[in-house]
Amino acid sequence: MENVMLAKALAIGIGSIGPGLGIGFIGAKAMEAIGRNPEAAGKILVPMLLAAAFAEAIAIYALVIAFGIK
Repeated sequence: MENVMLAKALAIGIGSIGPGLGIGFIGAKAMEAIGRNPEAAGKILVPMLLAAAFAEAIAIYALVIAFGIK
């Protein structure tokens, strides 16, 4: 039983490292771009949100895999 719990913890823990870093980089680069060109904030916001949503979907896949481990 404790091996299953360890496997679930590792699956979600390791599976969320990449998306967490990705969302951080996405936000940092978007803020940098808006800082350089504030008029482009509207054009930057939507692609930034889409990229963050795709990165978050990968973390959700890791969560689904963690729940699927028996």
